[in-house]
Amino acid sequence: MMIWRSKTLFLLVILGIFLTQIESLRFELESGHTKCIAEEIKGHSMTVGKYHIVNPNKGYPFPDTHKVTVRVTSAQGNSHAHHYAENVHEGHFSFETAEGADYHTCFTAADHKPPVKLTIDFDWKSGVAAKDWTNVAKKSSVEAMESELKHMLEIVQGVHDEMFYLREREEEMQELNRDTSYKLAWMTGLSILICLSVAGLQVWHLKTFFEKKKLI
Repeated sequence: MMIWRSKTLFLLVILGIFLTQIESLRFELESGHTKCIAEEIKGHSMTVGKYHIVNPNKGYPFPDTHKVTVRVTSAQGNSHAHHYAENVHEGHFSFETAEGADYHTCFTAADHKPPVKLTIDFDWKSGVAAKDWTNVAKKSSVEAMESELKHMLEIVQGVHDEMFYLREREEEMQELNRDTSYKLAWMTGLSILICLSVAGLQVWHLKTFFEKKKLI
């Protein structure tokens, strides 16, 4: 029993290691060199990334040597850069993939003499893990989404107002139908009463006529 529990615990630990997603990656890049990181991403998935160079002198400005050029492209022969930043020490990107493929994020450090090593922290998420993408999305993207949401809200408000207008019209039509039905019933009763009265007068007239002629 103890052996079976130990094996089960071991399998759970191994499974947890495989299911745990690496949130951040730290690597070193020597000046004059390029390092690329590949990520296989499904089509029509949101992907976000943020990166920064670790400042070797905390509390002081970044040295001029600690800057990189970053380029994010698709490996499917698409030369269009989904993100490009030149001579920066930090940045972020976000986009929706048009196709399922391997996407590469390449960091290039400018050549310096003597050469220096840069330490870079890189966080790359995609799919469900990118649900907090608004925290790193570009301001323009957020503004575009906010504008789209406002437009959708106006459409919903217009539909809501139209529904209330149609409901008011329906109530007016129901009231008109009730009023018409009441008037129609009243006119029908009056017509029946008039017809009965005329019929009664005709019977009385005929009876009087026959009595005068002494036919009855």
